[in-house]
Amino acid sequence: MANNVHFSPVLPLICFFLLAPSPLPCNAQTLKTCGLNSIYQLGDSVSDTGNLIQEHPESAFAKLPYGETFFKNATGRCSNGLLMIDYFAISAGIPFVDAFLNSNASLYSQGHGVNFAVAGSTALPSHILADKKISSPVTNSSLSTQLDWMFTYFNGICYDYDDCAQKLKSSLFIVGEIGENDYRYALLQGKTIEEVKTLVPEVVQAIKDAVTRVIDFGAVRVVVPGNFPVGCFPIYLTQFRTNDSAAYDQFHCLKGLNNLSFHHNELLQQAIQELKNEHPNVAIIYGDYYTAFTWILGHVRTLEFDDGSMQKACCGIGGDYDFNLTKMCGMSGVPVCENPDKRISWDGVHLTQKADKYMAMWLIRDIFPKLWC
Repeated sequence: MANNVHFSPVLPLICFFLLAPSPLPCNAQTLKTCGLNSIYQLGDSVSDTGNLIQEHPESAFAKLPYGETFFKNATGRCSNGLLMIDYFAISAGIPFVDAFLNSNASLYSQGHGVNFAVAGSTALPSHILADKKISSPVTNSSLSTQLDWMFTYFNGICYDYDDCAQKLKSSLFIVGEIGENDYRYALLQGKTIEEVKTLVPEVVQAIKDAVTRVIDFGAVRVVVPGNFPVGCFPIYLTQFRTNDSAAYDQFHCLKGLNNLSFHHNELLQQAIQELKNEHPNVAIIYGDYYTAFTWILGHVRTLEFDDGSMQKACCGIGGDYDFNLTKMCGMSGVPVCENPDKRISWDGVHLTQKADKYMAMWLIRDIFPKLWC
């Protein structure tokens, strides 16, 4: 599944994203050298910069402590600060990418891309999941809805296909990460891992169809991220805890759940290869979240995370992982750790700003040679 690229653990300490008000990467191989002028994002809470809170202003993501570290205010990002998409924008030398539904989007960011991702969204439409007895409790804005938004947007700025192709020739499209919510909802609603595994081909096909559609819009550079090793996340470690030591790997991640992610990623990479064969003039690149995250776990001390709290949520309470589904981050009485930069997990489901920084750095180094810059 994952490629075998490994970078020196010392490198991140030499060349890292500075978290000043205008942070810049010091790596010479940045997206800016690719001449990118815009980023278009589809996906879920890993990437949402404010769409869900426009749909649901009462969401926990619409209030502190979300956003406390960088913005000092909640922006709809499911983190204490910046997300991977923000670090991609920094690396490209463009403004942060605003959410499609944000009517108060900055004029400065216009023309530099749009973020269509919605926290809680699924690869499969809600009605398809409902037919499988799986409810989608957060939003109905699935991948197909986001693609419809994208079509509406491009229909408003392009005269025709040739005009769109010209406008998008220096754009980066990111299709995902998405699909993890389809599996999570199914698992939390009582489906077994084997039952959820039957969803994978359909989820991957939805992602493949989405990539085809953005290529039809005029995309020439597309990154398609895979899934994280979800068995390492507090939400799963809490909900599927077992006394069977053989169920855990060397990082104390649940092997069965990671195997589900591995299976998804294998099928996704097969689909990407098929897309490459069909579209030889388009750079279609796998975003290896699985290996990037595992790399972080393997270098927690070098990256100055607290290895004793490696799988504990910073914002959360309860149990071995500081996580409780009934008392989550943002609820009354739920504390925030003293230093989020020491934790990988922000709220048990999403990463801290610092973890997202290192994820983005690893990914940019990995995808850069494949972007045909």
